[in-house]
Amino acid sequence: MTAPVVTGVGVVAPSGVGTEPYWRSTLDGELHVRPIEAFDASGYDTTIAGQVPNFRSEDYLDDRLAIQTDRWTWMALAATEFALADARYEVADRDRYHTGVAFGSGSGGVEFGQREIQALWSRGRRAVSAYQSIAWFYAANTGQVSIAQGTKGPSSVLVTDGAGGLDSVGYARRVIRRGTPAVLAGGTEAPLCPYSLACQTSSGRMTTSPDPRHGYKPFDVEANGYAPGEGGAVLVLEDPVEAERRGVEQVYAEVAGYAATHDAHHHHRPPADATQLTRCMRHAIADAGLSPGEIDLVIADGAGSRDLDELEVRAIRETFGSGADAVPVTAPQGFIGRLCAGGSALNLVVGVLAIRDGVVPAVGNLADPVPGYGLDFVREPRRVRVDSVLVNARGYGGFNSSVVLRRVSGLSTTRLRSRAESRKGGDQ
Repeated sequence: MTAPVVTGVGVVAPSGVGTEPYWRSTLDGELHVRPIEAFDASGYDTTIAGQVPNFRSEDYLDDRLAIQTDRWTWMALAATEFALADARYEVADRDRYHTGVAFGSGSGGVEFGQREIQALWSRGRRAVSAYQSIAWFYAANTGQVSIAQGTKGPSSVLVTDGAGGLDSVGYARRVIRRGTPAVLAGGTEAPLCPYSLACQTSSGRMTTSPDPRHGYKPFDVEANGYAPGEGGAVLVLEDPVEAERRGVEQVYAEVAGYAATHDAHHHHRPPADATQLTRCMRHAIADAGLSPGEIDLVIADGAGSRDLDELEVRAIRETFGSGADAVPVTAPQGFIGRLCAGGSALNLVVGVLAIRDGVVPAVGNLADPVPGYGLDFVREPRRVRVDSVLVNARGYGGFNSSVVLRRVSGLSTTRLRSRAESRKGGDQ
């Protein structure tokens, strides 16, 4: 069956607003986890997070819409605009039923919701905003992006916490194969308010270190939990035939494989074995028509706690067998924090850019890998040809998802590049 292609990406992250600033910062290994600034977090166990600097609603949407929406929606609207511009995809130029929207969500509009709960208990029900009902709920981003862009194709929200960014792409892939030409997919999050921090603290999975250098450290001997973060990414996915028909000038990669499993064990305690995560990885690779030995890079979930990291290492070893120590493994999210569904969407962008540029970023904030893991963790940016990438993600509740990205061979990238260059020449 035809695999959809990625023709545009848009990023809002603690390390940069826009894809190229984010990518440069990631390759430079810049740490963007810092003390929480939005409120006084001194009374909380976790006091550091990945925060998007200088991100203002007025730069991306009008005041009327801003007061109706939460910060996470502002980020989704901005990332969508970036992705569409990158793909040179104009929704208005085609049948509006031909473009869908699918986003993952792990937190919803919690800052907006907290503010209105405070209004309810301090001033009564009439003080609650009329927009509360549409600003907090998980489908808000899908709805607001659809309205803003005028899309009327199949749309959905996937509420699977950190796996949601991958699950949204899995949904988009199915929809495109059934006949919808394009889908905007991904996810953004902004879970950095007192209420959200309190909810996440109850899991016992967040770092208690006040020093960002010793906080979120995937696969490190000091791993002690994750630092939360905000931001995410949106990808433009298209049917390759339709993309070529409209004269697309770039194709990053194709979504060659996808799979999802569930641990069916506990809402935040991991299972005793890696069976379900291993099954997920194997199914995604098989769905892409590949063997484990044909995967050039693994972008790990990298939970940043010893038990979950050990479980993922075990799953990678079981999936790749004797070749496990030969495949590079990275988890650049250690530089910016764990962004729930936004983080897995962002790792898809890492995957397509690694294919584009032939460079793999380092595992974020990794100083001393746990002895015995025995994997090829990328310690500094590595120049290597990447043709296929396996991206993993997990979410609270036992969700596991994997996506395989592959260099495009069906569309002629050379022809597309030549077309782009000739157009630039004409503009001059």
